[in-house]
Parts: sequence; structure tokens; C-alpha cells
Amino acid sequence: MVVQRTSEPSELTDEEIDRVFHALAAATRRDILRRTMATEQSVSTLAADYDMSFAAVQKHVGVLEQAGLIIKRAEGRERLVRADPAMIARARALLARFEDLWRARVDRLDALLAEPETESHH
Repeated sequence: MVVQRTSEPSELTDEEIDRVFHALAAATRRDILRRTMATEQSVSTLAADYDMSFAAVQKHVGVLEQAGLIIKRAEGRERLVRADPAMIARARALLARFEDLWRARVDRLDALLAEPETESHH
């Protein structure tokens, strides 16, 4: 059983973390996310710029949507997508916590290496 840590309301669950990292694992999905951060775009417009089928781009969008990284809405017959800044901020906070842990370990290692050697051998 996986223990969920919920010390703060914006903390991601383990399942959300898995979905976010899975979504960001593909270059196409990272590019779609980047493009939709700047402006809302239709799935058709997004698909036109990739050397893959419309259905494949729809699947990429679906993975991003399941991860909560983008929001999709209907406008007439079009499906418009935009990045969700709130989820991106939550993912960024998670990465910042990992970075803090890493920096603390490096700082401890630096402090250990900076300690003068004790003379145990004469």
C-alpha cells in the first residue's frame, strides 16, 4: 500500500505525480504543453504541425488532459486546449522540493569534505 502525504492542499498525490511524469515523458506532449501555455489552440491546429495522424495528436492531448496539465473545452465543433497553470505550478513545487533535498545533500557532502582530516596515522 502506498502512503499518501497530504501535508498541504496543493501537494500532488502519488497517482497525480505518475500521470504528470508519464505525460511529460514524450517530446510531442511537452511541445503541445509549451504551445498551449502561450495561447489556447484547437486540436486541429496543433495536429497540423506534427508528422502524425490527427488521432495520434488527440491521444497525446488526452494524456496531458488526464494528467491535469491541460484543459480541453468544446467551442462549436472544435476542441480547444490550453495549459493549466495551476497544475504546472503544483508540478513545479514538487520538483522544487526534490531540488531542495538534493541541494541539502550536496551541502552536507561539501561540509563533510571541508572538515579537516584528523591525524590518526603517524
